[in-house]
Amino acid sequence: MIRLPQAGGGVREYAPRTEPLAVPPGGALASRTVFSAAHVVADPYADTTPDSPAAVDWDATLAFRRHLWAHGLGVAEAMDTAQRGMGLDWAGAAELIRRSAAEAKAVGGRIACGVGTDQLTSPADLPAVRQAYEEQLALVEETGSQAILMASRALAAAASGPEDYLDLYGHLLRQASEPVVLHWLGPMFDPALEGYWGSSDLDAATETFLEVISAHPDKVDGIKVSLLDARREVELRRRLPAGVRCYTGDDFHYPELIAGDEQGFSHALLGIFDPLAPLAAEAVRTLDTGDVAGFRKILDPTVELSRHLFAAPTRFYKTGVVLLAWLAGHQDHFTMVGGLQSARSLPHLARAYELADGIGLFPDPALAEARMRSLLTVHGVPR
Repeated sequence: MIRLPQAGGGVREYAPRTEPLAVPPGGALASRTVFSAAHVVADPYADTTPDSPAAVDWDATLAFRRHLWAHGLGVAEAMDTAQRGMGLDWAGAAELIRRSAAEAKAVGGRIACGVGTDQLTSPADLPAVRQAYEEQLALVEETGSQAILMASRALAAAASGPEDYLDLYGHLLRQASEPVVLHWLGPMFDPALEGYWGSSDLDAATETFLEVISAHPDKVDGIKVSLLDARREVELRRRLPAGVRCYTGDDFHYPELIAGDEQGFSHALLGIFDPLAPLAAEAVRTLDTGDVAGFRKILDPTVELSRHLFAAPTRFYKTGVVLLAWLAGHQDHFTMVGGLQSARSLPHLARAYELADGIGLFPDPALAEARMRSLLTVHGVPR
């Protein structure tokens, strides 16, 4: 038994599982295109502060990406899950993109990389925002990676209305050499993105978003929607031009959105597939055979864990993701760039361990238990 602290105070005993996760690596997925947004592994020996540039353990970071590729998933690199703007600055993100793109070429893995404006460290006007986007787009395309045009805090601050979004995104799409993924990240993930696409009214914002896509359908591979609103995503994907994919970024409703309905389905680009990679791959391979019920049987039990990790304030979900990577043996420590390992409470982390263990997520349950015990001991939880 292990004693886990509870959110309401006190501790309770929990009996960990003993059966290891037994999902072998496999080839490419067929019925859906699936990306996992991947976390970065900090260098625990670096003498850093929360405000200093990120110190990354490159070997462990790239090894985790090889783990994702081995299970047939694509890697969405330098995204929110990699702590863009929350510990990882543009210089670190640029190095991450270069290294991961080279690794993808070496192993034949699929990769798409985030393009933003986070090199802007002070308020900027629209020409500066456009120049920042152009710089990052050029770097991503130079590496041979697909570009994901991420939502920009600087653009949200500088834009005066929908026309500014239409003009800037139109310019970027005309400039892109290959079709890109457009990313709509809601304010629950980043409060600075409130009012994106020129309006806090989501219906009005949706119309602007669709206008950008309809004006350049040949330059949009797909859209990633991270609004945690399944109904809105379904309505949006039904209005997309032919050939433009919807990649769900909804970490609350992903099984139903990926499974789809009689009018279509969503592909996936999800942060929760970082810890869930083996189960997510197994579920989609089951869906490849046409077995929707089998797909849901595998993936539905993971939703409680995902909702816990992405609970408000949602932007701190990365802490739980890295905790699970450590417990699963993908890295040797629970340290994050920017010191973000302190962003969630001990009861929250204990519940994350319990939920992950309960669905059989750990390849070595004994290792996960031992590591969780060590974390609890550091925090003064009695054995």
